[in-house]
Amino acid sequence: MATTTITRSALRGLRCRACGALGPADERYVCGECLGPIEPEYDLASFEPGALRRDIERGPRSLWRYAPLLPVREPGLRHAVGWTPLLPAPRLGAALRVERLYLKDDTRNPTLSFKDRPVAIALARALALGLDTLACASTGNLAGAVASAAARAGLRAFVFVPEATEAGKTASAAAYGATVVRVRGTYDQVNRLCGRLADERGWGFVNFTLRPYYAEGSKTLLFECAEQLGWELPHHVVVPVGSGALLTRTATAVAQLRATRLAGGEHCHIHAAQPAGCAPVSDAVLDGWRSVAPVRAPATLARSLAIGAPADGDGSVAAIRESRGSAASVDDDAIRDAVRLLAATEGVLVEPAGGVVIAAARELASRGVFHTGETVVLYLTGNGYKGGPEEIPLRPVIDADADAFAEAYGEVAP
Repeated sequence: MATTTITRSALRGLRCRACGALGPADERYVCGECLGPIEPEYDLASFEPGALRRDIERGPRSLWRYAPLLPVREPGLRHAVGWTPLLPAPRLGAALRVERLYLKDDTRNPTLSFKDRPVAIALARALALGLDTLACASTGNLAGAVASAAARAGLRAFVFVPEATEAGKTASAAAYGATVVRVRGTYDQVNRLCGRLADERGWGFVNFTLRPYYAEGSKTLLFECAEQLGWELPHHVVVPVGSGALLTRTATAVAQLRATRLAGGEHCHIHAAQPAGCAPVSDAVLDGWRSVAPVRAPATLARSLAIGAPADGDGSVAAIRESRGSAASVDDDAIRDAVRLLAATEGVLVEPAGGVVIAAARELASRGVFHTGETVVLYLTGNGYKGGPEEIPLRPVIDADADAFAEAYGEVAP
């Protein structure tokens, strides 16, 4: 099979995480030696820190400002992804008893989730390979991101989702022109089906055949956080975990920021946040750093995190341990309460995955994980308008009459 090689000064090739073999940056997606997972490796020593920082700060207000540390060239589609705000959250911090709390509000991306970041990289790679179709297995947000990216580039898109995926997320993917395939079964079953069809039909499958490139988009969240904090690493980052790619690439970002001397900071602890109904990574951390055991039947309202066999599960456990981080799992009631607390204190509405992060931060704070004066960043990865909290009680509908208002709402009126 002919190969297509990317030429970038910083990209050395694709390194196998299992056997360590370094291969060219071509269309392979597993190691040619042992079939292990591979990921881009960069010549980080080639950067002069001051020059690299100046190049980044002169760059576009998108994830492409970090182009020297990405494995593909910007495709020139002029669709800004990334450079989302890092919001101080003093009122939520007071409620959680966290002194220096920040929200990385990645719900501001084009399809209202952080998935636009990895998909931007996957799309650039697919275009470089001359592919005409993008495909994905998704619990919801990735479907919309893939569908939107494919539409923007004039590609076909097939998105495979579990039958129980929120209707709003599947409808938006269909509106972008994607073929939405709803499947009876768990995400892991959907993923296997999509992988087989993508292999047979030559599609660009972002979860697997494009994964070495796709996953690199996730590290740009921490790049931005460090830059927005004045090129300082936060002391703590609380990360929602589904597949584990966001957490492992957060660890990659820490290592690259330190190696290039772009950011300082004596420590950066990475913490996993998962729903109790699907917490294979958090359970492994809290059960003595054991190997991840798959969850066969995920049961949680945080459907975007309901991945029972995370591809980067063991890698996430290793990254958390290396950073001296921790983990928490929270039940559905805690998730609902956390979504409402965030909205009421900071005016930010998130989907249940965000509630998982807020509730996990509350649990970590109660354990004394965060210390006075330390900076804590919470990743918010999906907008509440895509699938907000369920069963929020509403007051009764009234007639257009002041007495009817007084009867129904008098106790809250001044």
